Amino acid sequence: MDVAVVDYRSATAARDFTRSLRETGFAVLVNHPIDYSMVQRLQSEWLDFFRSERKWDFLPGDGGQDGYRPMEEAETAVGFSKKDIKEYFHWYPWGRQPEAESRVAREMYDSGFSLAAELLSWVEEFTPTEISKQFTMPLSEMINGTQRTLLRILHYPPLRGDEPEGSVRAAAHQDINMITVLPASNEPGLQVRDLTGKWHDVPCDPGSVAINAGDMLDYATGGFYPSTTHQVINPTGDAAKRSRVSTPLFLHPADDVVVAKGTTAFEFLRDRIKQIAGVELQK
Repeated sequence: MDVAVVDYRSATAARDFTRSLRETGFAVLVNHPIDYSMVQRLQSEWLDFFRSERKWDFLPGDGGQDGYRPMEEAETAVGFSKKDIKEYFHWYPWGRQPEAESRVAREMYDSGFSLAAELLSWVEEFTPTEISKQFTMPLSEMINGTQRTLLRILHYPPLRGDEPEGSVRAAAHQDINMITVLPASNEPGLQVRDLTGKWHDVPCDPGSVAINAGDMLDYATGGFYPSTTHQVINPTGDAAKRSRVSTPLFLHPADDVVVAKGTTAFEFLRDRIKQIAGVELQK
């Protein structure tokens, strides 16, 4: 399995993208509308934020999903016993946010949401009728009015050498949401696993954007678009001394949308967050 590289400007882009999502759960877009200089600015400004003491001013309140999470509160992937080696910020338009860094975060959120919505319409168009007739509503309508779509800004710090044995930057996992839009990180390390269990590096060329299907799209389509397992491996050599900044946007339906089988998007998300983080999501 190779993750397909799809030219957004190609006349066959929508079909090629949807085919790759079906076959691998992943695709990489080039010549897309997300401005790479903006992505670089986002990564640079937020790396400075993570290196500052200001981050501690944005810890979430009780039950809150927005704001800063330190390394001590990183998730432990399902099936693993060690926490990921990362800290992160959950940026929502309605949430707590640092003023200076949020200007570029808002720009990324808007650009990523627009692209994600278009890609979802591509999926809707090229999904076979025998699958799409099972949808509770058109996929493109599921995201109307959503407050859950999330820009997650992740910092994987340089490795110190004293990390717990077996811990990695991001252990193998699947995303919860519909689709994820991930501009190329400043450092490589993302891998996806094929159906035979073999791991493959995801292209990290400057300006590219990786797209993957999440659990909700898998669920809504009865597994037609697989939520592919992926991970971020630990670097070696000089790369281990460098930070990695990743800025995925997770596209979510509105809370009351029935994704499939009578389950709402909120119920699906609540149960998965409790499984992963052990916390109860509040409406």
